[in-house]
Amino acid sequence: MAPLGDTVVPAAAVTASSLVVSFGEMLIDFVPDVAGVSLAESGGFVKAPGGAPANVACAISKLGGSSAFVGKFGDDEFGHMLVEILKQNGVNAEGCLFDQHARTALAFVTLKSNGEREFMFYRNPSADMLLTEAELNLDLIRRARIFHYGSISLITEPCRSAHVAAMHAAKSAGILCSYDPNVRLPLWPSAQAARDGIMSIWKEADFIKVSDEEVAFLTQGDAHDEKNVLTLWFDGLKLLVVTDGEKGCRYFTKDFKGSLPGYSVNTVDTTGAGDAFVGSLLLNVAKDDSIFYNHAKLREVLEFSNACGAICTTKKGAIPALPTTATALELIGKGTN
Repeated sequence: MAPLGDTVVPAAAVTASSLVVSFGEMLIDFVPDVAGVSLAESGGFVKAPGGAPANVACAISKLGGSSAFVGKFGDDEFGHMLVEILKQNGVNAEGCLFDQHARTALAFVTLKSNGEREFMFYRNPSADMLLTEAELNLDLIRRARIFHYGSISLITEPCRSAHVAAMHAAKSAGILCSYDPNVRLPLWPSAQAARDGIMSIWKEADFIKVSDEEVAFLTQGDAHDEKNVLTLWFDGLKLLVVTDGEKGCRYFTKDFKGSLPGYSVNTVDTTGAGDAFVGSLLLNVAKDDSIFYNHAKLREVLEFSNACGAICTTKKGAIPALPTTATALELIGKGTN
């Protein structure tokens, strides 16, 4: 029997010292069973759990780390299924709530022939958008080593205020803040509203990961022009990473910068690749944040993150495709592009 009202989900204890708390949305992705066709042409869809912050939490746990998720779900079959998937993947679900009056969000994902995606969302509003500041599990957030979030939770109230309050609580407690904007233009009122919303909390983060496409969108300039990329830098930022798809990544800290090549794999679906990359990076930062200041360590960690991102593209769906440490190390052993 489904619980009544906005019900908190119990979960196992977590290891506080290396805990990463992920905040935001989790939803159902409906992915066409054949790549390269439009949503209208698709004969069938594979149901897959998704939502970038949840993917990151699952990625960390699958790699042996400690993670928790904070967010709201519809008190419906999909919502309960998603929270169960979090728990099955070893993610602490203390921060999960159910809303009786709103549905769990859905997204239909078009897979192009090269594995890239387009999205159509069903959120009018969905439960994740209705999380309030009063419902936040601040005790869980304050136990974290890292607090991770995206930008979709900034689009509408009351979730925006909850997001900002959670972020400020984390910062006040001396917790590292991690930001991966995950631009999803169809969800914002306009492109400029997306830029303004995403940049409104930019300088709160300790670590930011953006894709090359997001650099181009946010700066309205060339993503491969280093001078342009560095317009996103600010004093106090510890690490800025730009992911370049199969080409690998570029990184910038106060003291050093560089790039690492990607790994050649048979790409089926790029969904969750950036989340696998971020999850593996946060896992390692939570264990040892000296990587921000140690160039050799940072390169080793980013090499591992590149491998994790690549492996995630070899299967459909995000969470089912997340790598283990063993599969990532196996790919690293084969060498880069």
